[in-house]
Amino acid sequence: MSKSFSTTYQKALLHCIEQAIDEDLSLAGDHTTKAIFPPTHQSKARLIAKGSGVLAGVDFCNLVLKHHAPNVKLKTLVNDGALFSAGETLLTLEGDTQSILSLERILLNALQRMSGIATVTQGIQQSISHTKCKVLDTRKTTPNFRIAEKWAVQIGGGVNHRMGLYDAIMLKDNHIDFCGGLAQALNKTKAYLDSLSVSIPVIVETRNLEDVSICLQHRWIGRLLLDNMSPTALSEAVALIDKELPTEASGNITPENCILYAETGVDFISLGYITHSAPIIDLSLRAH
Repeated sequence: MSKSFSTTYQKALLHCIEQAIDEDLSLAGDHTTKAIFPPTHQSKARLIAKGSGVLAGVDFCNLVLKHHAPNVKLKTLVNDGALFSAGETLLTLEGDTQSILSLERILLNALQRMSGIATVTQGIQQSISHTKCKVLDTRKTTPNFRIAEKWAVQIGGGVNHRMGLYDAIMLKDNHIDFCGGLAQALNKTKAYLDSLSVSIPVIVETRNLEDVSICLQHRWIGRLLLDNMSPTALSEAVALIDKELPTEASGNITPENCILYAETGVDFISLGYITHSAPIIDLSLRAH
């Protein structure tokens, strides 16, 4: 799964990497490293875990090195998606010292952030494993790092929502209110879909049982998003839908209350928390 993700979204990932390198090195490069080490200097380093969790970002690092430091060899000791403990060596680097030191922070930023997201995602998914419900991410991601963060969600066992505005239609409250109501928004959306030569999935946000009833008259909808409903109201909505359409619960769902929502029978719960609030896992790159 991890490698197929990097293939599918390689262009976006490489763009992300280019931006990170430009942000840190610009045109001048790493003056500190160039002042101390000649281009021929070789070193070894190892990545040590200072906390525990689910590793994510190894394949991201491989992409960085492949395109910007092909003379640095990465040896994987723990794979993406695997659990690790504090004190464990997760991977080693060997090769050009200038490249290792110049790219160190970019590699660590990705590994720490992605591992934090994967760890939180796996924890939530495991907590609701007694249900059929799956964890979804959202678009509440770090600017210019969305693809990597959604990759980490997959590595942690979650499911990606739409990647952006370009690959799905999602009618949310503002779309509906600006349009003058749910019925009007649905009619305009269907007309737009009929004018296209490609198929686009459609998700519609509903705020009450009346909205749900309206949507059930439009079976071309791909999924109903049941937004900001209490677990009790959510259970009523799921019963009304009666498996006619896939369902998603969203709004104020946290690691602390996710079980209550998952147990209502919804197919998915979406949590902005897993990308915007997941704490990083502390990792350190040391000379070996």
